[in-house]
Amino acid sequence: MPVLTRLDHKILGIAWPAILSNLSIPLLGLVDAAILGHLGSTDYLAAVAIGSAILSFLYWGFGFLRMGTTGLVAKAAGAGKEADSIVILCQSVALALLLAALVMTLHPLWLGLGFSLMAPQDHLLPLAQSYAGIRIISAPAVLTTYAIVGWFIGHQNTRWPMLIVITTNLANIGLDFLLIVGLGMASDGAAIATVIAEYLGLLIGVFAIAHSAKVMPSRGQLQILLSLRAYRTLLASNVNLFIRTLCLLASFAFFTAMGDKLGSDTLAANALLLHLMMLAAYGLDGFAFAAEGLTGNALGGRNLSAFYAAVHRCAKWCAITAAAISIVFALSTGFLFPLLTDLATVRSEMAAVAFWLILLPVIAAPSYLLDGVFIGSAETRPMMITMLLSTLVVYLPAWYLTQAWGNHGLWFAFTAFNGARGLTLWIAYRHKTRADSWLHKATAHV
Repeated sequence: MPVLTRLDHKILGIAWPAILSNLSIPLLGLVDAAILGHLGSTDYLAAVAIGSAILSFLYWGFGFLRMGTTGLVAKAAGAGKEADSIVILCQSVALALLLAALVMTLHPLWLGLGFSLMAPQDHLLPLAQSYAGIRIISAPAVLTTYAIVGWFIGHQNTRWPMLIVITTNLANIGLDFLLIVGLGMASDGAAIATVIAEYLGLLIGVFAIAHSAKVMPSRGQLQILLSLRAYRTLLASNVNLFIRTLCLLASFAFFTAMGDKLGSDTLAANALLLHLMMLAAYGLDGFAFAAEGLTGNALGGRNLSAFYAAVHRCAKWCAITAAAISIVFALSTGFLFPLLTDLATVRSEMAAVAFWLILLPVIAAPSYLLDGVFIGSAETRPMMITMLLSTLVVYLPAWYLTQAWGNHGLWFAFTAFNGARGLTLWIAYRHKTRADSWLHKATAHV
């Protein structure tokens, strides 16, 4: 086995905390479900599932606050402009707080829309509304933490984000036991626990920034925060990422909706398989985070050789991880599926399309890796364009043409969509490489 290079050690040092923190996320969901599932009624669990789905859709849509911050900060850090990286963070936090204010002010409108689309049963609606109404209080904490995490990843530091996520989740679990089991607050207790935990995560993030920031910006640099023109670069990057994220969310929603039309067993099977695929995505995301920090830093320092080295080595580790995940899926479906459900019809449906689950990590890996490269380089427009092409030109036509294949057609379209994302991003990457244009805006403007 070849000896690991210094760059390999750096990549793994960035990736493993990100992977560990990502894997703690589904653990929280499992604990929540286990506690609420033992209250003698499924209503509370169902209400939390509905409210969480709407809030997750909303908050995931604001993920651009993390990604947009990462690329610009990585370039500023690579250029040795540490004070500028703090200004970028302040801009992102200001944007996060503005968006959070809008979310909280307009929450009756978009929560009403969300509940109308999900159409929960009448007896579940008040519980779900109460849960979501409490959870919305944490919007400033959630969105601000996105920006803080982006700042750390831009500095190739995933240990503080890991501490933030794991501490938040552990606090949430402890508060669940106190408020749900101890005080009998049911679904409202779950919401309050999450709100408290998310503000705790924000406090840790603020402390981490104060502890890690090496240089503070001057008064003149901070005055730029009052100029709308100074937000142009950040906003342009975030608009592209927002459109890209909406397409991604719509693609998952479409997949779920079309699975529902194929029957409840198919819907349940697909939901469980998607959970497994998301676990694979958490692993691959670790190397995408490494690519974000390393490539942005290299471009900020105008070091193309370091940029290409980071891309190639991150790609190697991403490919190895994807292949390992596919092998694990191939070897474990026989005992993994019975662990997930005891419904024979659902297990049968899962087994019928297990091939696609095994194939997907390898097919999707290039898109995760190249997302990291384009985020790190703050080149977000190609991400938007390739996502639109993959959705409108590949995913939807592939589904339409293969409807006769049933669930296999749906999984084929979803797999083709993920493959198209990687292929189109690779074409964009090759185009910029051949045009030698990676350095044309290599430093962040603040």
